[in-house]
Amino acid sequence: MQENICSIPINDVFMPKDRCPMCRMRDMLEERKAEYITGSAMMEPSVRVQTNKQGFCFRHFEMMVRLGKRLSNALILESHLQQISEDFIPETAPKKPDKKKMAALGELINDCFICRDIKQNMENMVRIVHAMWQSEPEFRQLYSEQQYICLEHFYLLMNVDQKGLGKNYQAFYEETSRLTGGYLNSLRQDVHHFCTMFDYRNSGSNNFSGTKDSIERSIEFLTGGIIPTDGVEDYDDEM
Repeated sequence: MQENICSIPINDVFMPKDRCPMCRMRDMLEERKAEYITGSAMMEPSVRVQTNKQGFCFRHFEMMVRLGKRLSNALILESHLQQISEDFIPETAPKKPDKKKMAALGELINDCFICRDIKQNMENMVRIVHAMWQSEPEFRQLYSEQQYICLEHFYLLMNVDQKGLGKNYQAFYEETSRLTGGYLNSLRQDVHHFCTMFDYRNSGSNNFSGTKDSIERSIEFLTGGIIPTDGVEDYDDEM
């Protein structure tokens, strides 16, 4: 498989053939950005201006705290909190709320510097996946060997730059649907089996057949987020 600066990260995330490769790609990009924000970018004025205005969602605040130094996070928060005070909630409040400021505050609450960056980068990565799938038979084979493509990334792969796939759009759709739909059907069967184990007709049976983690696997498929399964096999029948 021919590799270059664009294809290497794609190959790296597809090679394990475990879970959704696009989720691994997103996780890789998120961790790199969180480390960057709490590292070298912390003292870059242009970046700080943007992070002060946009802030971060809980997911990425948590990642920054986990990956960065506490002082770095405190300095980022200090200037961000100052920006919020100046723009929206000064110490001396006006007699009545400013509708424009309230609308802008609503936008801030739903904004995140890293989310915006990841969205743009994931779309670029999808374009590279499309190009590799069309031009490299070995990557097409690797793509077909993935465990599954989660629901969110099925949508992303099928809707970013559809024209870039040209006449191959239908074939790519069929292969991606096979990966997503096949796993979806297996999840449906596992969740159904899990539920039937609580039917009175199966009283006394413990034949869960590997479906005890079907709840966690289904949520991961639907949302792209991983719920730890430690201790799942030890659940009692009150699950």
